[in-house]
Amino acid sequence: MPTATPADVLARRRQLILDGDADGFADLFAPDAVIEVPFAPPGAPARLAGRDAIREYSRHVTTSLLRIEDFEVVELYQTQDPEVVIVEVSAKATLTTTGQSVVATSIQVFRIRDGQIVLFRDFANPGILADVMSEPRPES
Repeated sequence: MPTATPADVLARRRQLILDGDADGFADLFAPDAVIEVPFAPPGAPARLAGRDAIREYSRHVTTSLLRIEDFEVVELYQTQDPEVVIVEVSAKATLTTTGQSVVATSIQVFRIRDGQIVLFRDFANPGILADVMSEPRPES
């Protein structure tokens, strides 16, 4: 059976994110995979090492107050290394406590080997989420 291409893996990741499937999301990663978030906001991990840590954090995220409603790969860039792709993504989410919506864009770098993510670096603006989380509740 042929190995999934990076585009296949990322398409599967998109669907799992939209479905809120933390375990399926974690299963996309190699057992020794690493997620790095160089601009992680306060209180969020800047690095997750291993599928188990990714699974635990993904479960936490899927039960958070932020509901992801749309997640799109805007551009997918192949590099000279066939394992490495750079992705521009746009995500729309709603804070469930206030109904406040946010659209966040990010540049993500992946190393995908044998159909599994071995490295994922997310270069997102941490201020976007902080701005939404600090919004006052709408008046009823």
